[in-house]
Amino acid sequence: MSDDTIDPFGFPAVGRKKVTAAFDGGRITSDGGVMLLAAAERRMGIAQRLASLIADPRNPLLVTHSVADILRARMLAIACGYEDGDDLDHLRTDPGFKLACGRLPDSGDDLCSQPTLSRWENAPTLREVVRMTYAMIDAYCASYQRPPTAITLDIDDTVDVVHGHQQLALFNAHGACPRA
Repeated sequence: MSDDTIDPFGFPAVGRKKVTAAFDGGRITSDGGVMLLAAAERRMGIAQRLASLIADPRNPLLVTHSVADILRARMLAIACGYEDGDDLDHLRTDPGFKLACGRLPDSGDDLCSQPTLSRWENAPTLREVVRMTYAMIDAYCASYQRPPTAITLDIDDTVDVVHGHQQLALFNAHGACPRA
């Protein structure tokens, strides 16, 4: 039987402290900051607040992932730089993300998969989206002792030049206008 473990190795001391690298940490995550984000999200109750505004037609006896759990996983993934829903197929077993979503890293159920996430990203009606927008505005205003008299929205003006007649190019002024 072969031993696939690598012996620890040392680095130069730092301030008379021994530094050793070892590869026996078990399952780890590179997204430890997700725990802080999750604490802030739970304190504000964003996922639960938004989930309460979306109708859930599923049979409660067959539900594995609540709408709040799905929203929480998606929000945390986006906040950590995983904008693509496909990333949830990898993150659903990540110990840090599982802990952030209230599940045990090894024995807890995995988070939702990309297909489940996609169904819920497209599920809310326009009326529900409008209600969620107002809920987020209310949450923002509630973070102040006295609500602000005005809010300025700095819309993302990232230049995403499109070429040809790509779908949805009309939302990009740079793709819709000919160059001078």
